[in-house]
Amino acid sequence: MSKQGLHGRRSDCPVNFAVETLGDKWSLVILRDIIFWGKHTYGDFLKSDERIATNILANRLEYLEKQGLISKSPHPGDKRKDFYTVTEPGIELVPVFLEMIAWSANNQTWQTMDHCDATPEQIAFVQKASTTKNKSKLVEDVKKIVRSGGCVFEGVVRPTSSAAR
Repeated sequence: MSKQGLHGRRSDCPVNFAVETLGDKWSLVILRDIIFWGKHTYGDFLKSDERIATNILANRLEYLEKQGLISKSPHPGDKRKDFYTVTEPGIELVPVFLEMIAWSANNQTWQTMDHCDATPEQIAFVQKASTTKNKSKLVEDVKKIVRSGGCVFEGVVRPTSSAAR
């Protein structure tokens, strides 16, 4: 591929393309929050356990929208707020998230971490993602939920995180 075809990217490697498109860890956390927790507003994202800085959050939301992974519209209940949803290209990252969950669940370091804030639904989902050999049904189930405007942990109330205490 010619350098002109790279559109400002460092190389034509597919791994590099994904890394440059996704941006950084915060982009993945934002996408996770929409897909799994149904967060849709700036304020929702600020309440995440990872405690993203406001300037970084604003930058990443703008970046993800520019990359076509999320879209922004006026909030249906409060026109003063923006409402973020994941787009089809963002939904296509569901298999990546499931593999990341499975990889983490099978990692010895992650297994020794304290998961006291995890809900029974989260524990069951992680177990399913890490033990299911053919994840295609799980992938399609998650995509269907998100495409219909829902999220994986719809209605699940998380305990207050020890990180936020």
